[in-house]
Amino acid sequence: MENIATQERKERVVTFLNREEIDFLDKFGKDALFSSGAKLSRAKIISWLVDFAKAMKLSGENIRTEADFEKKIEEILRENIKPISPPATETKEDSDEKYL
Repeated sequence: MENIATQERKERVVTFLNREEIDFLDKFGKDALFSSGAKLSRAKIISWLVDFAKAMKLSGENIRTEADFEKKIEEILRENIKPISPPATETKEDSDEKYL
């Protein structure tokens, strides 16, 4: 049995979400359940989103609105995710020019 000092302490957070937000969390959980067999609670999904935001080093600096929040996340993603471009393809003319 683990010592109480080494256990992670969980805090209760009460939030008010609209119907669309609740439906999104429920659909997310059902998708996980049907595709992988894992049951994800709303609380677990929200907790993972917070952990992800922390890992991205998302801060509240200069955020006043939802639009500011979205813009900051987009900036962080652009900085950290490099687009994958498909390999260059040769046209018939390009390959013919090599042998001229």
